[in-house]
Amino acid sequence: MIALVRESFLLLDESLAAVHKPSGLSAMPGRGESTCALQQAADLLGVPWKGQDPLRLRPVHRIDKDTSGVLLMARSLAAQRHVSQQFQNNRVEKEYLALVRGSPSEDRGLIDAPIGRRADDARLMAVVSRGGRPARTEWQVERRFRGLTLLRVFPRTGKTHQIRVHLAHAGWPLAVDPLYSPQAEPLLLSRFKRGYRLARGAVERPLISRLTLHALALELDHPEGRRMRIVAEPPRDLAAAIKLLTKWAGGG
Repeated sequence: MIALVRESFLLLDESLAAVHKPSGLSAMPGRGESTCALQQAADLLGVPWKGQDPLRLRPVHRIDKDTSGVLLMARSLAAQRHVSQQFQNNRVEKEYLALVRGSPSEDRGLIDAPIGRRADDARLMAVVSRGGRPARTEWQVERRFRGLTLLRVFPRTGKTHQIRVHLAHAGWPLAVDPLYSPQAEPLLLSRFKRGYRLARGAVERPLISRLTLHALALELDHPEGRRMRIVAEPPRDLAAAIKLLTKWAGGG
């Protein structure tokens, strides 16, 4: 089971708690989920996560199950209201890292396109011409590789799967996205490293096999009034993939 540990906490004070959520762990309780980050964080703190207890740990936002990175929670009703309002009014600065296929012709840009549910599959979102909700995503190139690009992404709205949908719409789908690109070829080092050899009988493993999206940072007003920035450095799997791509697939 994927689990939080004490070292997962990025911030812990009387008002707020933030954790570095691993990929594969749901942020909130949901159908078919036996556990979630909210529950695990509450257990580590020795407080409830549901019910009417005023000391319970409370959600203020969510990130996708397969996205790693900063997840923020409130430790009181007042803190929850203070932070949730900032998310609802798009006053929280959100920063992501996204490893995508393709190479933007520019170094930065804005994707401004409405998002709605797909007619053929209600689980999925898409850019739509009618009935969608406004969505804006800024991006800038962090590093270019052969056939891949590492982007810094700044969603200015908070629609479901917004980054995944907008980047795919622009022609740069996430390098690994089992939901939106289930048929994509695995990300193999042999594609980039000349003279790559595999031991007899061995099977090459992908550089990374989970969603290549990471919630790097949140910047918002603390309930006490100060502006704060919470950062979750890329986890080992993503950092290792970026390091190997930098070494063997640079100069894209």
